[in-house]
This record gives sequence, structure tokens and C-alpha cells, in this order.
Amino acid sequence: MKYIIVGGVAGGASTAARLRRLDEHAEILVFEKGEHMSYANCGLPYYIGEVIKDRNKLIIQTASTFQTRFNIDVRTRTEVTSIDRGRKTVVVCNRINGEIYEESYDKLVLSPGASPVRPPLPGINSEGIFTLRNVADTDRIKAYASKHKSGKAVVVGGGFIGLEMAENLYALGMKVSVMEMGSQILAPLDFPAAAIVQQHVRSKGVELLLNTSVSGFEKWGETIQVMIKGGEALDAQVVILSIGVKPDTALAAGAGLKLGPARGIWVNEFLQTSDPDIYAVGDAIEYPNPITGISMNTFLAGPANKQGRICADNIVFGNTRQWKGAIQTAIVKVFDLTAGATGVASKHLTAARIDHLVSNTQSASHAGYYPDAKQMNIQLTYAPDTGRLLGAQVVGSEGVDKRLDVFASIIRQGGTIYDLEEFEHAYAPPYSSAKDPVNMAGFVAENILQNRLRLFYWNEAEKLGPLDLLIDVRTFGEFASGTIPGAIHLPLEELRGRLSELPKFKNIYLFCQIGLRGYLAQRILFQNGYENTRNLSGGYSLWKVCSEEKALEGKPLSHA
Repeated sequence: MKYIIVGGVAGGASTAARLRRLDEHAEILVFEKGEHMSYANCGLPYYIGEVIKDRNKLIIQTASTFQTRFNIDVRTRTEVTSIDRGRKTVVVCNRINGEIYEESYDKLVLSPGASPVRPPLPGINSEGIFTLRNVADTDRIKAYASKHKSGKAVVVGGGFIGLEMAENLYALGMKVSVMEMGSQILAPLDFPAAAIVQQHVRSKGVELLLNTSVSGFEKWGETIQVMIKGGEALDAQVVILSIGVKPDTALAAGAGLKLGPARGIWVNEFLQTSDPDIYAVGDAIEYPNPITGISMNTFLAGPANKQGRICADNIVFGNTRQWKGAIQTAIVKVFDLTAGATGVASKHLTAARIDHLVSNTQSASHAGYYPDAKQMNIQLTYAPDTGRLLGAQVVGSEGVDKRLDVFASIIRQGGTIYDLEEFEHAYAPPYSSAKDPVNMAGFVAENILQNRLRLFYWNEAEKLGPLDLLIDVRTFGEFASGTIPGAIHLPLEELRGRLSELPKFKNIYLFCQIGLRGYLAQRILFQNGYENTRNLSGGYSLWKVCSEEKALEGKPLSHA
């Protein structure tokens, strides 16, 4: 058998290595149009920021080591330009010497990845403007940025890679601005989680410009003017375009393979394309989301590597293993915070017309009596009938990753918020609490499902009318340091003795700092005949962050 793999990074390299482990006698060829194969593209920003010192550590396998270890013919700087499905051949171009030749295959695997979005803006090809996708891009950025460490950098795009680049350019000593066309950074997150990260980014002195679009670039000597629609231009020495990526489907489309509604390569559950002898993996494919059923791209290394293993099994043993889709679990370090999401955000469930509930909890990363416990914010989305967990978002400075992985595991298994309540975790004071934040999030969600807890949300506080009573149940000191406009102060500890002051015909909206005391107040009121009560999800702390960030949206653009 002769197997050809197009693309030698995450999905392609994993497929090739697994094929060899399963079939020692097959002829395996890997064509990679870039200079490097099997590199750690997720680590590239950290090499630019000098967190990773040794460039060689980014190279997982070279063509020669792959040849030696796996007896696989890897041809870098070699591009497959077309596929003849009838003859089962590919046309190959050596990008070094221009040689063009054909290779036949029994099975073909496409793993061409994705390419950065680079809109046709005036001046976009000027020196000093970069995209980051591979090792060659990294070398160019690092060499150029090292000459301008005391200068300014503009990162266009506030996604995961954009924020990683902002942090690493900042670490080099550059003054950094992040521009985002949308109303928030980190699009996979709902606004409350993103707002927490936004405040943290601003606290570092990084300029964050939301609802801001680039109209073009002008180069003046060593300075690039970043032109902004409706605003003043920004000066920079380095510009990073992190607008997004799109699946590289030119080869597949040219061969007449089916593309899906998200414009990725269509594959079935066996990762087989519309041609039974051609499979596809990685960033270039699309597949229905397990929760929404909507076909979508997944630009993540983890799923690509897992697909490679499944793909190889299906090629060698017949279609025996199914790909079940990705729930888009992703995480990012942003200075001193970590933010992550898994499953589907509330805004995307709403867009898909999937009924759901939302709850926010704030818990300590480990036992509060053990030093240096840090608050983390957890948001859950779940089905209102069954309690099936649909999504989770976690933001904090410690222990975010392990909680996010628990939520991802429960979602992948079709689990519910009841599974969160009973989740058994490793507990010692330096690592967690007897009731872990995962358990606490489940407890709150269960209270909501059982109608023991009724919520209102940060953006509803300003909509209250004359029949609504907003009550702050925190201490006198907390109330004095700031409260929601229009709130009446009634500390939790005094509530039972002052029930006569609260008219039962009014709608009572309660809040505390993070939500717990508001819930206790609500339980007191419920059991004393107050039916129309709501507790603020996430408490005053989340309301404050969201309100402050929302207020910045309407301010005119100005730059130092």
C-alpha cells in the first residue's frame, strides 16, 4: 500500500506516524510545502517573547528524524498542486528547484491546515506587518521586533493568538495596543468572562480598542501608521495581523471534493471526504458540533492530533473508528490571568435557538485559609429540562485549566450539572477545597433548576422600574465603598428582623459581592412569603466589571 499525506504539521504528522506503527511495510510519503514539519505552532508567540529561549525546542520532529525513526519519506518545501482522483495521482512541485512530477497513491490524506486572513487593505504588504502561522513567520517577527524593543506594537485582533502576541511583545519592552473589530475580545467567551480579561489587560498598560476597524496602513521610514475607521491613526514599528484564519481548501476544491457550509472540507464520521480513497484532518475540515449540530471549523491542535490517529486506524483497518466532533475546548494565558472555554457559549446557543440557562459562580482556587487562594469566575450553560451541561467558561489566575478539563470531560460524555455536584476531586488545602469550584458551580445550577434560586443578570439592573426594589445585602463597609445605583442597603444579618420594611407586592432584586449572601437572603424571603425575588448572578463584583467595560464602549477613540 502507498499512502500520501499532504501537510506535515499536527494532523498530517500524527496520521503518518500512526500509519507506520500500524503498517510497517507500507510506502508513506509526506509532502509539506513549508520548511519545517511537526513544529509546536502553539509555542511560537512564547519564543518571540523570549519565554522559550531555545528555538530548537519548537521543532518536534525534523524530516530527517522522521525518516530515521519511522522510515517515512518526508519532503519539505514541496507542494502538492493538484489531484487526479480518477488516476489516483497527485502533481507535486519542488519549491526549491521548480521540479514538477507525479506520485500515485492508494490512499490520500489531506492536512493542509489553515491560512491567516489577510484582507486587501492599502499598505498591508509594508515592511513590519506580519501574520503568525509557522516557524518562518516567527523568525521574521522575532528578528524585526528585536530591533524595535523600545517601540510600539499594534496587534490587530483580540483573539487567543492576538492576546498571546500582545503579552509577548509587551514582555520585550514594547508599548502595545490591541485593536478588535468586535465589542469584546476572545469571541468564544460570553461578555462577562471577556470583561474580566479586558480589565486585566488594561491594568497592564496595554491599550485596548474595541469596535475598532483598520482601513489601511502607511509606511513612513521606520514607522507604520495604522489607519482607523472613524478615529485617529496609531503609530507603530511592528504590526501583527491576528484577524483569524480560514481553512486551506484550494487543493480539495480543485479536485472536486465536497466542501461544507462553513467552507471547510466535508468529511463523514470516519474522516473520509466525498471521495472514499481520500481522507482529511485538521484545520481544513469541518464537522457538526456535538452540541448544536452546526457544521463548523476547529482550529485547534488537540483535535487535529486526535483526528490523525483515528484517520490512520480507518485507513488500515477499514472505517472502524468514528470522529465525534470537537466541543471547542480552548485556553489562553493573558498576563496574570488564564481564561478558557469549552462547549457552547450562551450567545452562540441563543443564535442556534437552543434553550438554556446560565449561572455564574465565584470560588477560591484552593482552601481560603491556605495562603494565596485566588478567585475564579465560572459560567455554566445547561439545558433547562435535563440539566445537560452545554458549556463552561472559567477565568482566574490559578487552577483554571484543571476545572476547565473537568467541564470538558462532562460535556463530552453528555453529562449534567448533577454530575458536577458529585464530581470527586483530589483535595488538600493547597490544591482545592472540600467543595471544589466545580462542585459549587453544580450546586448553584441545581438550585436554579429546582427553582430554589432565581436570578437576574448584570445588564438587567439598569432596567428596574417603580415596582422593583434593589437591595444590597452586604456589610456597611462594602456598601460605602460602592454599590449599584438606586440600591437600598439592608445587611443580610439584619434581614430577618426587618422583613416588615419590605412590601410583598414589589419585585425584590438582591445582590451581594459574589452571589452567596444574596442567595441566603433570597431563601429567607422565599420562606417568608416573598415570591417575587431575584438574586444577581455573579454578584456586585461581576456587575462592576461588566458595567465599567460596557461604559468604555461609547467613549471616543484617543491615543497617547
